[in-house]
Amino acid sequence: MITSTSNPQVKDLQLLLKKAKERNARDVFLVEGMKMYLEAPRDRIRKVYIAESLYRERGKELDRGQETEVLSDRVFAVVSGTKTPQGILCVMSQYHYTLADMLKKPRPFLLLLEDLQDPGNVGTIMRTAEGAGADGILLSRGCVDLYNPKTIRSTMGSVYRMPFLYVDALDHLLPILRERKIRTYAAHLQGKNEYDQEDYRCGCAFLIGNEGNGLSDGLSREADTLIRIPMKGKLESLNAAVAASILMYEVCRQRRQAGL
Repeated sequence: MITSTSNPQVKDLQLLLKKAKERNARDVFLVEGMKMYLEAPRDRIRKVYIAESLYRERGKELDRGQETEVLSDRVFAVVSGTKTPQGILCVMSQYHYTLADMLKKPRPFLLLLEDLQDPGNVGTIMRTAEGAGADGILLSRGCVDLYNPKTIRSTMGSVYRMPFLYVDALDHLLPILRERKIRTYAAHLQGKNEYDQEDYRCGCAFLIGNEGNGLSDGLSREADTLIRIPMKGKLESLNAAVAASILMYEVCRQRRQAGL
């Protein structure tokens, strides 16, 4: 059992918790909490760290044959990314998807995220994308690191199942999508039609912009169609994750009614 915060493994976990560069160099990420552990694909778990109190209570029950290290509760609190640690932490292998992975179905349904900075927004969009039946998420390099522990927590396990890919330039993808007959939509105040007046039963992709600045003018101009989300009161825009969720579930509704 590890009882010292000076232990090399503890230092290593602290580094992985804080540094995206280190996570990427080692091709790993961290997940924390019972739900994330129980849903984690076994073949991607590299090592599990369990707090002493949880190990005494449920150690045998949680043994899935992986390499496990027990930490004193005090030490576990040091490597935890939350204020109230759940007592279990996993080092996982990163995922490596390609655009081809997201275009396998006859009518691909994608999200393109431009420079989103809030981990909660990106995590919520990923979680909602899984629920709405999206096929993948493409992120600009300016987006928050999806392996940021806060983002991982917000996905609630969807990070294990929803394909995603960081790209250097989202606008360079649009011609490729058009070739595949995937229509791109951007929520915009100048949109001609409201979002639920469009037909999303064919391939479609939604462009979602930065929380503060919205979608860039350049990317907005490149979209095939501008759509509006109607709003009452004095609001001009919605939270990025909320707007994305509204659009995604309209796709889900239309395809469900069409039996697709």
